[in-house]
Amino acid sequence: MGIMPRNTGGGGAIVVSVDMLSERAAMMREAVQKSQSITDNMVSILGSFDHRLSALETAMRPTQIRTHAIRKAHENIDRTLKAADVILSQFDLSRQAEAKILKGPHEDLESYLEAIEQLRNNIRFFNNNKSFKSSDGVLNNANNLLAKAISKLEKEFKQLLSSYSKPVEPERLFECLPNSMRPSSGSPGDQDSNSKNHLSSSHGEHNNGTDNTVYTPPTLIPPRVLPLLHDLSQQMVQAGHQQQLVKIYRDTRSPVLEESLRKLGVEKLSKDDVQKMQWEVLEFKIGNWIHFMRIAVKLLFAAERKVCDQMFEGFEQLKDQCFADVTTGSVAVLLSFGDAIAKSKRSPEKLFVLLDMYEIMRELHSEIELLFRGKSCNEIRESAFGLSKRLAQTAQETFRDFEEAVEKDATKTAVSDGTVHPLTSYVINYVKFLFDYQSTLKQLFQEFENGDSNSQLAAVTMRIMQALQTNLDGKSKQYKDPALTNLFLMNNIHYMVRSVRRSEAKDLLGDDWVQRHRRVVQQHANQYKRIAWAKILQCLSIQGLTSSGGGNSMGVDGQNSSGVSRALVKERLKTFNIQFEDLHQRQSQWTVPDTELRESLRLAVAEVLLPAYRSFIKRFGPMVENGKNPQKYIRYSAEDLERMLGEFFEGKTLNEPKR
Repeated sequence: MGIMPRNTGGGGAIVVSVDMLSERAAMMREAVQKSQSITDNMVSILGSFDHRLSALETAMRPTQIRTHAIRKAHENIDRTLKAADVILSQFDLSRQAEAKILKGPHEDLESYLEAIEQLRNNIRFFNNNKSFKSSDGVLNNANNLLAKAISKLEKEFKQLLSSYSKPVEPERLFECLPNSMRPSSGSPGDQDSNSKNHLSSSHGEHNNGTDNTVYTPPTLIPPRVLPLLHDLSQQMVQAGHQQQLVKIYRDTRSPVLEESLRKLGVEKLSKDDVQKMQWEVLEFKIGNWIHFMRIAVKLLFAAERKVCDQMFEGFEQLKDQCFADVTTGSVAVLLSFGDAIAKSKRSPEKLFVLLDMYEIMRELHSEIELLFRGKSCNEIRESAFGLSKRLAQTAQETFRDFEEAVEKDATKTAVSDGTVHPLTSYVINYVKFLFDYQSTLKQLFQEFENGDSNSQLAAVTMRIMQALQTNLDGKSKQYKDPALTNLFLMNNIHYMVRSVRRSEAKDLLGDDWVQRHRRVVQQHANQYKRIAWAKILQCLSIQGLTSSGGGNSMGVDGQNSSGVSRALVKERLKTFNIQFEDLHQRQSQWTVPDTELRESLRLAVAEVLLPAYRSFIKRFGPMVENGKNPQKYIRYSAEDLERMLGEFFEGKTLNEPKR
């Protein structure tokens, strides 16, 4: 290649550059050729290598397979060892649990319960690993051990429950009562003061506001022991030993509860026992029964329910079943006495104790409903409510019997002095007592019929009052003296009116009833005056003494100027004396027990008798005074008569000397 001359104008430089490029291009071409050669060689080498590698792989495949198998075997051995380790650890835990279980629960109950739980876990484990060759043998052993463990738990539960189950002494129960209900000493069964007069105070106790009184049920089992008993019972339930648990609880607690009531004074009495008792004894026992019911429900049963609820927490049906089983016997004894009374022969005096008994059952109704809740307690609950209804029914029947008995009472009790008849005072006191039971009676009426209980009570009261009046009318006809008949009716109806006016019956019977019967009293008083004194007042009448008008001067024939015969005046005075003395003797034996009524009746007689006597003596007395033995005829002054009238209606006896 020739070299061109340098161009001074710059062309030489270009030539140089082209040359350089050409050289470089040649070099690159050479390099590419070498590279192609190398590549071809490399491809050839790689192809040869691939061929050799494939041959090597083929040669090594058996070795790889053996290596994989060995690795898998190692993995299986590791897994097996791990599984064996778990199984061995379960065996170890089983041995530990077995050691604790064989030792028993008494020393360390918590560890014992933990051991049982561990044993259950082991059983679950081996149940889930049935492929283990010895799992059946292990499970049998574990289940046998668990059965022994639960058996020991049952014994521990029974022993622990028994050791803390003691009867509650009466004194301790009384301390749980509100202050107003605590006896001063002894038990209700030991003293009259606790049985109370049921016509006046037993029901009053309830009316005085039991809503505000506080009852504190006794602690039957120490709080520190209850969690242990709870844990034991839980284990027994989990082991399927629920019925054994119920039996142990019932057999342990039931006799203790019954003994607590027996110590209190509760007796098992049949209907025959009740029928044979004298009324005073029966009334006393009914009073005690009312106290026993209150103590049993509000204290003993409430405390037992608390124990059941805490011991069997988490097992609602078990709570109710155990409570029902423990209380059934005690409730039956208490209710059987109430049933015996409700079914015994009815008599008027039983009404108030029936109302007392009905009242306590009504008072305890909501508590019985709360304590004896649940299906297991249905029978007990219904028995208690059934007794309430029977008592209400018997009370209502006794009420009807009473109304009928009042009307038909045929007692021959003689009240010869015309005073208030025992039947009247009995019936009125009966009605007064009924008003102490107003709220109870209204409740009782609502048990059987709807409507206004106030008007029902008013209607019953009016019927009783009318029945009494009907009977009194019959009794008044026994008197031969119609004056005494009226005095008797006046006394008795006045007693009824006065008693009603002073009691709550006034609001119920109303002013109209009171006013009507006050008029009846006045009518009988007027009738008495007319019948008793009409005849004697005729002796003091001028009628029949004179034939014509004239002065008072006396004639020779013993007549005064008006034509009045001295003999006739003497006869009149003599008759008056005999009649008055007869009235005085008889009616001093008659009785008007009410002071105000007695004085008003004497005054009413005096207002008629004394002016008539004074007038007669003033007008005709001189005719007698001028004759022989005037004192034989004018035996009494007006003042003497007034004094003697003051002795009327005092109920004197015949042999009592005159004052």
